[in-house]
Amino acid sequence: MVEEIITAHSVLVKIFLVFLVAGLFIPKMTEKNPLGFRKASFIYTMIFQAIATMIVFAGVVAVFTGDLGWSMTTIIMIVVWAALMFIEIKKYKLIKVAKVQDTAIHKLLKGVFLKISLIEILLVAAMVVLMIFKAKGVLVAV
Repeated sequence: MVEEIITAHSVLVKIFLVFLVAGLFIPKMTEKNPLGFRKASFIYTMIFQAIATMIVFAGVVAVFTGDLGWSMTTIIMIVVWAALMFIEIKKYKLIKVAKVQDTAIHKLLKGVFLKISLIEILLVAAMVVLMIFKAKGVLVAV
């Protein structure tokens, strides 16, 4: 049963990575529609939070049902999850309160959206690489 939960966790992380990469196209798709950018950003943030919450839930269930314990990698994963949620919420709040109808602000927000999305992708990819190294036995102490 624990293997199925960990597999579900792993699949959710891969879906999340695909979602994050697909999100990089939002600024381009809404280039001519600033209000559409705000709406797309809101939808993106809600889906982001839903998938991230599913990932953490599956991970916590795996920790408790599998009696895996709170290893350093588990703690790092939770910290990364909290950082991702914080960053995403701050990004959306910035877009929500900004005057996106102003062309210069809209352009600036699109750049911020892309940069933050790339940081989020790097955080998730780093965790995936860390867990691959741990599974292969490269990181024994973590």
